Amino acid sequence: MSRRVAVIHDWLTGMRGGESVLEAILDALPHAELFTLFHFPGTVSRKIESRPIHTSSLQRIASRISDYRKLLPLFPSAVEKWDLSAFDLIISSSHCVAKGVDSRGKPHLCYCHTPMRYIWDRFDDYFPRSRPLLRATVSLFKPGLRRWDVKSAARVTQFIANSNFVRDRIRQYYSREAAVIHPFVRDDFLSAPLREDREDYDLIISALAPYKRVELAIATGRRLVIIGEGPMRNRLQKQAGPNVTFLGAVSREVILDHLSRARTLILPGVEDFGITPLEAMALGTPVVAFRAGGALDTIVEGRTGIFFDEPVVHSLRAALEAAEGGKWNREAIRGHAVTFSRARFQEQFMNALGQVTT
Repeated sequence: MSRRVAVIHDWLTGMRGGESVLEAILDALPHAELFTLFHFPGTVSRKIESRPIHTSSLQRIASRISDYRKLLPLFPSAVEKWDLSAFDLIISSSHCVAKGVDSRGKPHLCYCHTPMRYIWDRFDDYFPRSRPLLRATVSLFKPGLRRWDVKSAARVTQFIANSNFVRDRIRQYYSREAAVIHPFVRDDFLSAPLREDREDYDLIISALAPYKRVELAIATGRRLVIIGEGPMRNRLQKQAGPNVTFLGAVSREVILDHLSRARTLILPGVEDFGITPLEAMALGTPVVAFRAGGALDTIVEGRTGIFFDEPVVHSLRAALEAAEGGKWNREAIRGHAVTFSRARFQEQFMNALGQVTT
C-alpha cells in the first residue's frame, strides 16, 4: 500500500523561488496532495495547479483584500485546522507558518526557506511606521506569534535549510539543527547562449523594499537597470538620475535577456539564499554582492563574483570597478552554476526524506 503524502506550502499567489522549489518537490512525489492557506488560480505553474489543492478558511477573505499579510495573526489557527490524520507523511515548504501544521505525530520534513521574518528580524520592513494602524494591530499579536512559531517547531521531525545562513537562523530561533540543501537554477538559464561581450550597464533584479538596499547601487552613479516592483519604487525613482532605468515587473524571458547582456548583477542586500545570483552565473555574468547571507554559499570570490564588505556606497563602487576591470571566464562561471542543478536538489531532498521515514 502506497503512502499518502501531504505537502504544505504557505500560499500560492505567484511563481517565485519558493514555488520553484515546491514544484520540484511535487515532481518527486507524483501522488502528493497540496495544502495552502490560499490559492489565487492562474498565479503558479500548471504543474502545481494540476494537483489537488486544499485551501484554508482564509481563502475567501484573502481574495478580497490587497495585502493578505494583514491576516498574519490568523495564519497559525488556519493551518492547525487541517485534519492530516489520513496522511502517512507530512512535508512543509515554509517561510511563514506552513511548518506549524498539526502533523499528528507523523514524520514531518520541513524545507525551511527562512524562519518567519515578519515577526523576527524584518518586522519593520513588512509593517513600517508609515502604516501605523496595521503596525499597531500586528504588534499586539507579535509576542504570541513568536511563542507559537517556536513551539510549533517541535512538530517538525527534521528541518532542511536552503542555506547555511538560514540553518543558523533556525538554530537561533528554534534551537533546532538543520541539514542544508540548496535550491537550484532553472534549465533555461543554463542552456541559453553565453555572450562574451557585455553592454554598459549593471543590473539589479529585486523587490523594491527597504532591506534590499537598492539605493546603494543608485548612489554609485553608474549606469543601472533595475527590474522589480515594490513599495520603495517611487522613492527610488526620485533619487535616481537619467543613468538609471526602471523596468518594473517583467517576464522571465526579459530577465534572461538582460542578465545575459549585463556587465554585472548587483546584490546589495542580505538574502536568505537568493536564486538570482545563480541565474546570473548560469549566463556567465559575475555577481557583486554584500558579504553576508546566502550569497556566501553560491559566490566564489574572484571566479564567479566579488564581495563588498560594508553596506556603504564607496565599498560597493570599489567592488563594481574591480569587477569591470576583471577578466571573467564565462564558461567557468556557468560551470559553477551547473552544480546547483534541479536533479541534484531532488536527489538530496529524496535522500533526506528517506532518512525521516526509515
